[in-house]
Amino acid sequence: MSARPAASRRTVLRGVALTPVAGLGLTACGGGAEDTPAGLTEPVELGPESEVARGGAKLYRDHKVVVSRSEDGALKAYSSVCTHAGCPANALKGTRLVCPCHGSEFDATTGKVLREPAVAPLKPLVVEVKDGTMIAKPQV
Repeated sequence: MSARPAASRRTVLRGVALTPVAGLGLTACGGGAEDTPAGLTEPVELGPESEVARGGAKLYRDHKVVVSRSEDGALKAYSSVCTHAGCPANALKGTRLVCPCHGSEFDATTGKVLREPAVAPLKPLVVEVKDGTMIAKPQV
């Protein structure tokens, strides 16, 4: 009976280290805009209209919504779900919405992509004000 040579520690560690990386390449970046979650599916109350300053934006992480207000006072809302791989953006730098997964950035006032890998703009939402409270809902 012949003995098989034992795998070296280096061989085992290299195999362990490479296995998760290979899996990530196939799953983490696989989607496009049509494959990502839609985000908001029903109306949600966001908060007081006064929370969004003119020329500014506010991210509502719990609802995956970003709302901006133009200098003339008009409100716009977008899903904050990144159109690249479906991660919820979690940072707002001024009016620049940043996705933590792959670094995509979006303009919170227009929904347009400012930095790839995302290529599709954010999904627009309807935003209404009722009794001073903003309500966001999906476009029909």
